[in-house]
Formats: sequence, C-alpha cells, structure tokens
Amino acid sequence: MSNEQAVVYARVSTEKSTQQTSLARQKEELTTYAKKMNYAIVEVFQDQQSGFDVDREGLLDMLDYMKTHKISALFVQDETRLGRGNARVAVLHLLQKQAITVFSLNEAGPIALNEMDTMLLEILAIVEEYQRKLHNAKIRRGMRRAVENGYRPEENLKDRGNMEGRERIEVPIEEIVKLRNKGFTFAEIASTLQSVGFQVSKATVHRRYAEYQDGLEG
Repeated sequence: MSNEQAVVYARVSTEKSTQQTSLARQKEELTTYAKKMNYAIVEVFQDQQSGFDVDREGLLDMLDYMKTHKISALFVQDETRLGRGNARVAVLHLLQKQAITVFSLNEAGPIALNEMDTMLLEILAIVEEYQRKLHNAKIRRGMRRAVENGYRPEENLKDRGNMEGRERIEVPIEEIVKLRNKGFTFAEIASTLQSVGFQVSKATVHRRYAEYQDGLEG
C-alpha cells in the first residue's frame, strides 16, 4: 500500500499535434513507474512549452500544489523536462527548498546532479539566506529607530487580563502579526522584539500568534 504521495510532470517543447503522443506516453510511463516505487500519484501536470521558459502554467500549478499539499516526490522522464539552462536550475532550487525528491524514469531513480549543478544550488541557497537576513535586519533596525523616535509598540498590547492565574507577558500583537506576514520565523520575531525591549521567547510569540489566529477564526 502506498504511504507517500507524489505528482507527475510531463513536458514537450511545442504544441504540435505530433507531440501529443509523446506527452501521453510520458504520463502513462511515469504513473506506472511511480506505482512500482510505492508512491500514490495524486495529480498529473503537463506543459507544451519550451524548457527555457519558467512561466509555464503546468509547472507553476505543480509548484503551488506540492507546497500546499506537502507532496514528497515528483516523477519526470528526465531532468530536462523540468527545464533547460537557467530555468532548470531555478526549478531544481525551488524543489530543493521544499525537500522534494525528484525521480527520473531515464535514470531509474532520483536525479543525479553533476558537480556544477550542486555548486550552483549551494550558492543560490547561501545567497537567498543572506538576502533574508539582510531584509530582516533592515526591519529590525527600522523598529529600533521608530522606538528611538517616540514610537510605542506597547500601545498595541492586547489581552492584558490574567486568564490563567498568572501574569501574562505583555507583547505587541499587531507587530507580531506584521512581522509574521513579512515572512519572519517566530524565533526571528522574538529576537526583533527583544531588540526593542520586550523580553519574550519564541514560544510566547508562537502562542500569542496562535491565540490571535484562533480569535480570527472564532
């Protein structure tokens, strides 16, 4: 019985009717191969477009679907179906970020990246991480300067009541929500609030954000 979910992606380079047979064959062979590998195929995506393009409807739908449904594996005929040139590297980077295992029918297993691909993906990951850190550092600096110029985040404090018989740590929930919407992790939010004088832990930030979300749903 299959215990992991996967999707199939097939691509041909043009919309010529003669390539319809190739597209159908890819989907059929990949679905059969995935089942042999004990994966449950939950969706099949396809494109009739050049691999040098990243703006492919099937590809973009697939990336969104895998992220939303927490898909663990992708089956393709070979890695060039994902893309060619820089587009291929970009797609591989996105899949790597989501911890997706890409199975190639032609290689009869997970795709094997060459040394150059591995180096490029490592560089992309490092650059992206430092871009995120720089972005977050700018936001933290902005908050510190705002406080220095008279901004009082404590005016956004909510739920001061003592519901559990103990003193609740005061936190500016509106700032937590803003930072979360900007993509900050709970640890980064806690660090940012600490930099402007709020002694809060990651756990406290996570709990208050969850309470805020529950309040919206209620």
